[in-house]
Amino acid sequence: MTRTVLFDSPFLLGFEHTRNQIERAAKAASEGYPPYNVEDLGGGALRITLAVAGFTPDSLQISLEDRQLTIAGRREDAPKGDAYLHRGIAARSFIRSFVLADGVEVDRALLEHGLLHVDLSRPAPEPQVRRIPIQSAG
Repeated sequence: MTRTVLFDSPFLLGFEHTRNQIERAAKAASEGYPPYNVEDLGGGALRITLAVAGFTPDSLQISLEDRQLTIAGRREDAPKGDAYLHRGIAARSFIRSFVLADGVEVDRALLEHGLLHVDLSRPAPEPQVRRIPIQSAG
């Protein structure tokens, strides 16, 4: 994997965590359901929108652990008596994950018209310059 070679450079120290996040993101990208959008709202704000028709707030769960945002939906199986002539609306459970960069915060989640919006922000960091004192060995 090309990414691993990049992070194994002797000039990049302490980036093991970043490599792990990239590998998690690559795995999450292979998931196809539910469909989603990621919008840049400007000013460091982002919005993830998932199409979750038929889900209620009680059947959805959002969690953030170690910079990984996980959105899960749990659906009950349709009653056995239902007879569909065509079933094109997915009615299955899902788990979709996003790896967030350091400093990105989850502001809110809103379920509206079958769309789950998760708003994120990234406040501009304060520039920091630190002078490192040099000690004499003698």
